[in-house]
Amino acid sequence: MRDIATAYGCKPANIYNFFPNKESILYEILLEQMQKIVLPIKSLGNDPASAPIEQLRFLITTHLMATLGYEKSYKLLYDIGLDNLSLSKRRKIVSLRDEYEKILRKIIQRGISSGDFAEMDEKLAVYSISSMIARTMLWYSPKGRLSKDAIIDFIFRFAVSGLQGGNRNKR
Repeated sequence: MRDIATAYGCKPANIYNFFPNKESILYEILLEQMQKIVLPIKSLGNDPASAPIEQLRFLITTHLMATLGYEKSYKLLYDIGLDNLSLSKRRKIVSLRDEYEKILRKIIQRGISSGDFAEMDEKLAVYSISSMIARTMLWYSPKGRLSKDAIIDFIFRFAVSGLQGGNRNKR
């Protein structure tokens, strides 16, 4: 609490005017993180009109921009933070994660139906893509050799290649 207060130029007791406890701070951070990922892609789950490949690009771009926009101090916060939340707050965060997974799964299902993607285990594909994106937080550096755009393009092409299952006749 002292570190947070120092960063904001106030006394630790002042923080409790806005948050009743440490769990509330953690919850708000995790909630904001998930909302930045899920809210912009919500409409994709119910949009059969756009091409699945373009929807996938938008989802990957949105998720990566949110993930790479966080400070290194957020590294793995999501992974370890859930265990420190009350059941009701944990359920809210997990429901947003589940919503994200449902949207991505619908995109993959539409891609399989349209022939853009090969038949595959959609759930495993969802876990693989979302994990690949989330783990960029561990190694990405704004001073590194790759820009955010280069990483987005690579992960998108890598995901599409895997989803197409080696069928070279696809885009």
